[in-house]
Amino acid sequence: MNDPRVGLCTTCVHARRITSAKGSTFWMCREPSLPKYPPLPVLRCRAHQENATP
Repeated sequence: MNDPRVGLCTTCVHARRITSAKGSTFWMCREPSLPKYPPLPVLRCRAHQENATP
């Protein structure tokens, strides 16, 4: 499911959702050629790959 506040990261194989001890949520990109914590929402991404699992 695509969250408009996050963008493409919600469905990308390279993205990982990180929740801090204080409850803040961050989206980390594991693709080395891209910023580790991109500004959200990500509307276009050259490395986006759709996650096969829902």
